[in-house]
Amino acid sequence: MTPLRLAVLIPCFNEAVAIPGVVAAFRAALPAATIYVYDNASTDGTAAAARAAGAVVRAEPRRGKGNVLRRMFADIDADAYILVDGDGTYDAAAAPAMLALLLEQRLDMVTALRATAPDGAYRPGHRLGNRVLTGMVGLAFGTEVQDMLSGFRCFSRRFVKSFPALSHGVETETELTVHALELRLPVAGLPTRYGERPRGSASKLNTWRDGARILGTIVTLLARERPLAFFGGFGAVFALLFLVLVLPVLETFWATGLVPRLPTFVAAMVMLMLAALSLACGLILDTVTRGRREAKRIAYLAIPPPPEG
Repeated sequence: MTPLRLAVLIPCFNEAVAIPGVVAAFRAALPAATIYVYDNASTDGTAAAARAAGAVVRAEPRRGKGNVLRRMFADIDADAYILVDGDGTYDAAAAPAMLALLLEQRLDMVTALRATAPDGAYRPGHRLGNRVLTGMVGLAFGTEVQDMLSGFRCFSRRFVKSFPALSHGVETETELTVHALELRLPVAGLPTRYGERPRGSASKLNTWRDGARILGTIVTLLARERPLAFFGGFGAVFALLFLVLVLPVLETFWATGLVPRLPTFVAAMVMLMLAALSLACGLILDTVTRGRREAKRIAYLAIPPPPEG
């Protein structure tokens, strides 16, 4: 059998303190893997620190995790991939179990679920935001989702090479999850330990700013992947406003034969037209989305499946 080609992908921005330990931990956990560190225009010597630790170092000058992910997925050719943040908070010892699960069950994605964490490692604001946003995606796409914002995942080649990677920043994790849901790919989660950052390093995440960006991405993906539900919802709201406005006018007309509130009647007709337009947009875009989904599915099927575990 041909040996499994395994790549560990580590996107980094100003992680000179943490990256040597991350590289060492994954080298110990997965000795046969090639470890790639993609430096995202760091200013603290991250690239030099990663190179000294034995990683293959490459650069992506456009800031944002989504930009780095797009470059990594395009550049690296392997049979299976481990994606992990370079901040030293994820447990490298869980990587072999994630890879084994991916291969044994022939999955396309295994997500590390942050099940246990010491006090201070997983900030309450981040924990709450993750639960709310994860729940919104599950509600919008009709599937139970766990730890959508986890930065530690294992992928098949099929997943990586069929993933469009359109996001720019931290919202890329949301896009990864929705891609799997939309193509109904076989996925799983594995509970893992989540730790604190190494002393001297600092998080670049902002709960409110990044949460707003992720929320915007969810809305955009809902409009793009579920247009009938999205625009149909607006159509239902406009139809309800039409009824609220037009019923009193009709009541007066039936009683007197007159339409004394002409502006209200005009506003009701505008709401009716907006409802019809919203429904029409949803129906047309739903046909377009179905075609795009079929094209993505064909591209996915053109890639060989994961090797036997």
